Amino acid sequence: MFSNNVPPKLSKICLRLIFLLCIFSNPAAILCKMCEASIRTTIRAENEVEAHKLANNYRFGFRKWKSHVTERPIEDRSDVVKELYSDLNYIKHHSGSLVTVGNVIYVLLFGWWISLFYFLVSLLMFCTIAGIPYGKLCLQLSGYFLWPFGKALQKVSGKICRTFLKHIEVIKESSEVKESTPLLRSAPAVTTEIPLTTPPPKQTRYWCRPSTYVWLVLGYPLLAVVHFLAIFLSWILVFTIPVSKMNVRTVSIILLMPPEEVIIRTVKKVILLCCYRAFNWYYYKFTVDGINVFAVNLLPLVIITLVIGYMDKDNYYVSSEVKFATAVSSIIPLSYYIGMGIASISAQSNFAVGAVVNATFGSITEMAFYITALLQGHRAGNKCYAEIVKSALTGTLLGCILFIPGICMIIGGCKHREQRFNSRSAGVSSALLFISIGGVFAPTLFSKAYGNFICEGCNNSPGNTTKPFLCNNCHYDLSENNRPLFLSHIEPLVYTISVLLPSAYLIGLIFTLKTHSHIYDIHISDAHCHGADHGAVVHWSRARALVVLILATVLMAACADLSTEHIKPIISNSSVSQYFIGVTVLAMVPELPEIVNGIQFALQNNISLSLEVGSCIAVQVCMLQIPLLILFNAFYDVGFVLIFSDLHLWASIFSVILVNYIFMDGKSDYFQGTALVVVYLILLALYFFAPAPLGC
Repeated sequence: MFSNNVPPKLSKICLRLIFLLCIFSNPAAILCKMCEASIRTTIRAENEVEAHKLANNYRFGFRKWKSHVTERPIEDRSDVVKELYSDLNYIKHHSGSLVTVGNVIYVLLFGWWISLFYFLVSLLMFCTIAGIPYGKLCLQLSGYFLWPFGKALQKVSGKICRTFLKHIEVIKESSEVKESTPLLRSAPAVTTEIPLTTPPPKQTRYWCRPSTYVWLVLGYPLLAVVHFLAIFLSWILVFTIPVSKMNVRTVSIILLMPPEEVIIRTVKKVILLCCYRAFNWYYYKFTVDGINVFAVNLLPLVIITLVIGYMDKDNYYVSSEVKFATAVSSIIPLSYYIGMGIASISAQSNFAVGAVVNATFGSITEMAFYITALLQGHRAGNKCYAEIVKSALTGTLLGCILFIPGICMIIGGCKHREQRFNSRSAGVSSALLFISIGGVFAPTLFSKAYGNFICEGCNNSPGNTTKPFLCNNCHYDLSENNRPLFLSHIEPLVYTISVLLPSAYLIGLIFTLKTHSHIYDIHISDAHCHGADHGAVVHWSRARALVVLILATVLMAACADLSTEHIKPIISNSSVSQYFIGVTVLAMVPELPEIVNGIQFALQNNISLSLEVGSCIAVQVCMLQIPLLILFNAFYDVGFVLIFSDLHLWASIFSVILVNYIFMDGKSDYFQGTALVVVYLILLALYFFAPAPLGC
């Protein structure tokens, strides 16, 4: 536009003048464009498949699973992530002291006993005479595994003579051209190979030596067990995965090599490390075939839960409390797999298939628990289970309205000071929240207006005309006990609301998907546009994702059945109110992945998506899950009545009013988040000290 001779400052002034002229010539159009840009939520995707996933998941208002469904090129990742997926046979410079907290913890957790076993195996090899070469190797490895930092294992051939110069270490080998290959190292070594004129001595082939078979029978199996135990423990701890990699490489490569080909080197000028640090806190990002490492490590918990739950029916070996704890904890990894399956299928499918999958499996985690709890209470003739389900529903509402936005605002505000979010999309969510709360609690308000107020245990001393009556257990006769009111008025109202709420949700989908889709502005990142044309490589195909989704759903139903079966001792003998158990443990444990996702969005300065995580779950509870429970109760009467206690009613109404007031200005900071979290804790205190609900 301007020639190269124009100064930069003059160019900026000219551009500003042109912008002002455009505003004065057509101010309405310019302002409309600016307002439209200001209300958009920009969601960036790396390729077309990820963009499709975001379009189907975010706009639907279903789970905001952050996991990628496509493989990301390792060369495009940060150096921190590249290190997570690297093998321990590459060169890496290391500066600073090797005596770190993580390395010291390695010695305390792993180093001393691995070193001890190597020392014991070395003694065993020395006793066999034939295994003396392996005894020497084990003795060296004993010192190596006690403190492997600053050392390297290398593969060599022939005898080695070392001479040290100022900055060069010269390695002489007894062969014309020999290879020095790193086995476990992480820093460069400057080496020069000097061929000698003496011919190499003849060596017996590896599989023709008696020492090899002595080693494979007596030494290797013992050390393999030690290394497998170290691999398991370090992998479960996640942050010590470098230790797991080191042990895997040792047991699979190093211990199966001739002992004379393995040497341990300590380099002073340039540090060679098999694993330069034992701990790496960034391993929470590590994935296995697209699955987060925590979800992989928690999967055995599901198997343990099913085994102890269905094999030990009489609680002979494991108590009901332990079974309940493991069953509830198993919901966390299964929720992750269900969400990953939903995201993978919807990302590779058209709009209709994505809608069906999201609508079918989007709330399967909570619905599995609610339905099994209602069935358990119906079989036992105990109304307490229905009250527990209502407490869990209300707890999910309160947690998603107050706690998830609050904790995201606090963490995001501490890093970014002040964050702005899309007030237009937040307004849509707020409107749906008002409709949801009004619809769900309308039967409760109706029953309070027209129900009978009943008190039990009222007494008054004879001749008393001044003192009031003393009554106990006063409550509204809200449900089936007042049959005319319930059958003629409350029950038809409940069915009407169960139709209106999903209809309002459908209208909200049409608003965000069709008529006002510009609110969500999805872009493919420029850095990955070149890869989108060639097609992204997905972690899970649609067939695999469907199999995982169905299998995880079946396991979820089994774990939910076990949790409701073994919750009875807890609600019967616990000194804590059953209300509190429902609104905390049963409500928030399935939402833990959502809390983590919301926090990650807030740290990335995308508070708009963090807030929608909680709002969308709350809308799902009211507009999808509760109508589904009413529909289930209509076909199979389990005693679920859509009438809540006063505590649930006023806590939910107050929370919605507060969060809408917070969302009005389109800005958030840690103070507003603190206000939401403090109110949530106050409500939890009310539930903690509340008396037990009727029937418990």
